[in-house]
Amino acid sequence: MAEKFDNLEEHLEKFVENIRQLGIIVSDFQPSSQAVLNQKLNFMISGLQDIEKCRQQLHEINVPLEVFDYIDQGRNPQLYTKECLERALARNEQVKGKIDTMMKFKSLLISELSKVFPEEMAKYKAIHGEDPPP
Repeated sequence: MAEKFDNLEEHLEKFVENIRQLGIIVSDFQPSSQAVLNQKLNFMISGLQDIEKCRQQLHEINVPLEVFDYIDQGRNPQLYTKECLERALARNEQVKGKIDTMMKFKSLLISELSKVFPEEMAKYKAIHGEDPPP
């Protein structure tokens, strides 16, 4: 799979370089450079065709749209994965904290209800597989 990405990267680098050279030719166009301009345009077309072939090999790859936002903002797209993991870990800690709090609340609630309603809580604990109070 890595060689497919390497192949795409190589084609993209060639395409970008060709576009850069094309921009230089166009910005300082001279009639004598028409043949070179035509050659660069043909290279651009063949470069797009090469990229299209690579795209077909990588059709099963899905990229989250947020990655493109990172690129548009001039940020490193690899940071997207790092920040997603950091958000997931932070959210996991929040959820774990809520679960721990709810478990403590349940335990306290059962303890207090057992003091007020000992018979009913003994039945509750028997139904839920908990040991009845001593």
